[in-house]
Amino acid sequence: MTDQMHPAPRKKSSGFAVRLAGTLITLGLLIYVLYTQGWSEFVQALRQVSPVTFLLCLGLMLLSRLSISGRWYALLRSAGVQISPWQALRLVFAGLFANNFLFTTIGGDVVRLGGAVQMRLDGAAVAASLVMDRVVGSIGMATLLPIGLPRLLVATAWNLNAANPLTAGMITLPGWAKRLWLKSLEFIRSLLRTFFIWVRHPWGLAGALMCTYGHMACTFTVLWLLLQGMGQPVAWWLIGGLWVLSYFVTLLPISMNGLGVQEISITYLYSHFAGASPQACLVLAVLMRLLPLLVSLPGAWFLPGLLRRAKT
Repeated sequence: MTDQMHPAPRKKSSGFAVRLAGTLITLGLLIYVLYTQGWSEFVQALRQVSPVTFLLCLGLMLLSRLSISGRWYALLRSAGVQISPWQALRLVFAGLFANNFLFTTIGGDVVRLGGAVQMRLDGAAVAASLVMDRVVGSIGMATLLPIGLPRLLVATAWNLNAANPLTAGMITLPGWAKRLWLKSLEFIRSLLRTFFIWVRHPWGLAGALMCTYGHMACTFTVLWLLLQGMGQPVAWWLIGGLWVLSYFVTLLPISMNGLGVQEISITYLYSHFAGASPQACLVLAVLMRLLPLLVSLPGAWFLPGLLRRAKT
């Protein structure tokens, strides 16, 4: 019986090794891109973002996190969990802080679940709401895929058929695209299974979806303001569509908290499909990592009291 339990730790350590390797590789690639574009050009683009714009973006990012708290609160209340908005807010910010600063040591959802159990809430209902929280967030993002995906597919088809020697290396992309498509279908099926469990609570589900759209609107506006501040005019809807593509790429479990993957995907997508300069896209990628870190700092105040129960 003891021998049969050995594979689980090996699988866990193997998954950690893959994410660690992926994080190091993508961060190395990001540093290489920054080096090739030039540090002085990066700093020059960063200086174009005024303090007023940065503070406005920080406020909008905070508002987006409040929308995430509202989404989870709506799901919890529709499941009959007696929780106050303040309690939900504390748990969400503690989870955000864990995600941003603790990486794989303990997940934000585990912190939220542990904190909810500590508050003597229904653990099963809370766990189900956490799953549904991710489902609703993914569904909200997926509704904008038709905006960003066609540009990617058209550009990919052009690259595969062009005789340009610089893009000849992309001939291996169809195999990658096929595997990603199969994984996406599997992911969508799992989302739908969870979605139909919650369909008995339509009002809570609708409220959670509205909060998701509020979170998305704040995030897209932050991206728009940053690009405008750097002299890169890009349509708001196109910004949203490309961000959704980056969001789903970042969900791939190949790095810790999407570190490096998010930055590379943002730089690539907005420079190739929105016409923004690579330097501005690098600044955008860095700031879209920094702003969520800053707004999650209040979670450090709530986390110590929840961390012990979450680990247990």
